Amino acid sequence: QVHLVESGGGLVEAEGSLRLSCAASGFTFSSYAMGWFRQAQGKEREVVAAISRSGSSTYYADSVKGRFSISRHNAKNTVYLQMNSLKPEDTAVYYCNADPVYERLISTTPKGSWGQGTQVTVSS
Repeated sequence: QVHLVESGGGLVEAEGSLRLSCAASGFTFSSYAMGWFRQAQGKEREVVAAISRSGSSTYYADSVKGRFSISRHNAKNTVYLQMNSLKPEDTAVYYCNADPVYERLISTTPKGSWGQGTQVTVSS
């Protein structure tokens, strides 16, 4: 059973930084692309960043390109999201998820189970 636990969120001032972590279990982590998603209040969940199984390919939404960096540690079954130069519009609950197909993770919001997410709040 897929189990995802996000952590690292918090309250930060604009232009600050946070590093999110997602610990995964219940599946063969290295066989799955991983992605970070976020959902702001009253808005649809959207993909923020994704990384291929090996880590050789990454994707970023235009809104975070140049500010966020996704990475993974397959031996630790963990994916990270380094967020720099945060803006108030980055305020949302951040979730991670997995898909065996990298391209599908970028284009389609996963329909399976989700973790509890971690709240990121950026003050102006």
